[in-house]
Amino acid sequence: MLQVPTFLRRRAWLTGLLAIACLIAGLHLTSSVPSAWAQAPKADEVAEDAKPADGAKAEGEKKESEAAEPEEESAFWWLIKTSGAIGALLLVLSIYFVATTVRLFFEFRQDVAAPPEIVEKCEEFVKARDYQSMYRLVKEDTSMYSLLIAAGITELPQGLAEARDAMDRTNETLVVEMEKKISMLAVLGSLGPMIGLLGTLKGMIASFSVIARPGSVIKPEEVALGISEALLLTMEGVGLSVPAIFFFAFFRNRLMTISSNTALMADEFIRRMHTSARSGRPAAAPAPAAPPS
Repeated sequence: MLQVPTFLRRRAWLTGLLAIACLIAGLHLTSSVPSAWAQAPKADEVAEDAKPADGAKAEGEKKESEAAEPEEESAFWWLIKTSGAIGALLLVLSIYFVATTVRLFFEFRQDVAAPPEIVEKCEEFVKARDYQSMYRLVKEDTSMYSLLIAAGITELPQGLAEARDAMDRTNETLVVEMEKKISMLAVLGSLGPMIGLLGTLKGMIASFSVIARPGSVIKPEEVALGISEALLLTMEGVGLSVPAIFFFAFFRNRLMTISSNTALMADEFIRRMHTSARSGRPAAAPAPAAPPS
């Protein structure tokens, strides 16, 4: 089976950061559209409709209109300015989410929990009845399968039931440790709408403060700016929350599948090892006879 290089697993955060950077660059290159949706008609169209008699006057008005015409702004930069500090916070959380998801894809795999080479070597050691070498192998490895086998071998002299109990306790501990790695996805799924709601309140307060200002002329663009900020931040918060909740459920189901499969493999191996150890005892070393009465 194809193995993922170790340096990629260790640099999952960098991989997520590069993915976000590529997404931002793509948006910047493809979103160079005007952001002034409510602009006035162009100066040349106004001049053509008006058709003043005085050509010099019309030319002067045309130049003034061109000078006053607002510059075009890409939707990308409008997105950044409208999002503000709350949008920057959501961006940081999004980078963290992407990096965590990439790392979990590398770590939550069956061949990581139970490496095929470790399983094959353990089978070879059992066939050769080389239990000391097998114990050293699983003690040096940090995979879930090796940790379960090491716990079972430690308690195997006390009996198969005690070994299986030790493996169950170890499995529960490992599952709890793995659940900690996906718990932040649930936190992001809950924080996303709350942070978006904070942006919604901020934008609506800005809009209504313009309306409630006494003695001032209401400018529609200022009211629309606050409303657009509220809606944009709400969309960004929900956009973070939905994939976070999905991947939390996805990795939780994968964790349950991997842990149950690995525990079953380790339990079957300990059973075979116990049977092999009992049947492989030297015949020249019988149990001591009871002393004569």
